Amino acid sequence: MKEWITNRNPVYEALRVKRRHFFTLLVQQDLRVEGRLKEIVETARQDKINVRQANKQQLGQIDRNHQGLALEASGYPYASLDDLISYSKERNEPAFFLLLDLIQDPQNLGSLLRTAELMGVHGVIIPSSQAAQVTTSVVHASAGATEHLLIAQYNLVQAIDRLKKELDIWVYGLDAASGAKSPDQLNLNGGMALVVGNEGEGLRSLVRKNCDEIMRLPQYGQIDSLNAAVAGSIALYLARQARK
Repeated sequence: MKEWITNRNPVYEALRVKRRHFFTLLVQQDLRVEGRLKEIVETARQDKINVRQANKQQLGQIDRNHQGLALEASGYPYASLDDLISYSKERNEPAFFLLLDLIQDPQNLGSLLRTAELMGVHGVIIPSSQAAQVTTSVVHASAGATEHLLIAQYNLVQAIDRLKKELDIWVYGLDAASGAKSPDQLNLNGGMALVVGNEGEGLRSLVRKNCDEIMRLPQYGQIDSLNAAVAGSIALYLARQARK
């Protein structure tokens, strides 16, 4: 299946990583080819990708916010759970995973994936159904971070079980429930997986049951909750800081 990747950062990262097959690069005909756009066009030509000019209307039919280009590519290349585990074992550091329990909003998913890549997670696991998948909207929201990450589709409860057995990790569910512990009460500097729940319902009961600890972020203002993407991003940052 083919799809169109738009916006300069996602297109640039996709071409740089080369995990997909590429077919055509459309460039808006009245734009000056300079800066990042010049790098993209030169890379595409070096890789023998068909580079064609298109008008603004043609690009707008693909994506209203195209930023002057669109790259026709194969679908997102999901990894297997075995790939994630093998990659983590090759790293000279404790395991570090992000599990997403039925995140629905593509913007939230993209934001979490962008943070995950910046914080150096070894892999991300999402359900294969009932949740947002890695679409072009998610690639856009992640600023191309998806192209660098290993992302697997897998049953989360089964994934938690395998990660515990094969990597000896501690699993932290992120939730504001009563009895949850603050980050300073937990050991975040060893092998770990962070589980972020659904935007409205939080963690499913069986997923929660399989977490070793439930973590709650301290709050000092008047509202009683954080957006899932923001909360997950803060927790990933705290975990990365603890691993220094």
